[in-house]
Amino acid sequence: MALADLFKPKAPSVLGLDISSTAVKLLELGKSGERLRVESYSVEPLPPNSVIEKNISDVEAVGEAVKRAVKRSGSRLKHAAVAVAGSAVITKMISMPASLSEDELEQQIQLEADQYIPYPLEEVNLDFEVLGPSENDPERVDVLLAASRSENVDVRVAALEFAGLKARVVDVEAYAMENACTLLAPNLQDHGIDQTIAVIDVGATMTTLNVMHDMKTIYTREQVFGGKQLTEEIQRRYGLSYEEAGMAKRQGGLPDNYLPEVLEPFKEAMVQQVSRSLQFFFSSSQYTSVDHIILAGGSAMINGIDEMIANKLGVYTSVANPFANMLIASRVKAQSLTNDAPALMIACGLAMRSFD
Repeated sequence: MALADLFKPKAPSVLGLDISSTAVKLLELGKSGERLRVESYSVEPLPPNSVIEKNISDVEAVGEAVKRAVKRSGSRLKHAAVAVAGSAVITKMISMPASLSEDELEQQIQLEADQYIPYPLEEVNLDFEVLGPSENDPERVDVLLAASRSENVDVRVAALEFAGLKARVVDVEAYAMENACTLLAPNLQDHGIDQTIAVIDVGATMTTLNVMHDMKTIYTREQVFGGKQLTEEIQRRYGLSYEEAGMAKRQGGLPDNYLPEVLEPFKEAMVQQVSRSLQFFFSSSQYTSVDHIILAGGSAMINGIDEMIANKLGVYTSVANPFANMLIASRVKAQSLTNDAPALMIACGLAMRSFD
């Protein structure tokens, strides 16, 4: 299977399955007329260290969690879309003669791919998308080439098979995020056109910055920082188990000194990470500012973090909710979905592959 099977027409609906370092997030979308509808969703915690910095290290444990997530969601779908991390993917823009058919293009890319990919070709999964005519030469087309080592794809496919699912699409997280961001466009100035938007996804262990211009990804960078640091600090300070600390973080009930002594320093560290990520972007591009910051990931739900970032960085900041304009099936708990919404962006982008 090609990486992302990114760009082929799809048959049956797919479950969006985001396998992060601490949880499996599952989402099924349907349509009612022209509107999207959330048919089912679930978030299932993963055993510690079964995924380490986005690499699956225990296929069976992940497969069991996927199986539980499917059961809990009540979904009957058997096909899924999953994603590999941006850091596991090499992308290259290449130029090809416009006269080639899709098959000829594929053959040509296979012949030339070893010039662009630093691994033996038998160890990689390869895919491409024709983006359109080259600016400088109308006789040629720009082609986006994406490659990932087969092992990154194979472990995800194996985890799904363990849970009785078939991987129909293997995408790239940044593209799934970009896909989900189209749902946020109605709430952006000029629908995001001519705008530079920073999407900051603060997961449990990794923070990913995706910068989009005209709603297309132009930069992506991952760094090690996440909500797990807050959970571990709660665990250490209040003598709780990791699970208890995670529950307390979400549901409250911690002593009065939690807010000033634990949560505020974490929020300040998060603002610093956002600022630092953006500085990296500015120093490696011609951009010196962004028009809007969108917060995603579990830590985006921390009360007041959006205002704090907006005040410190002077950039309008909002929290991602891809479901704001969707219908919601009766079996889905609307309040839970809203609480989990910022953490479901990648799952949502993957589930949208049903409608390609």
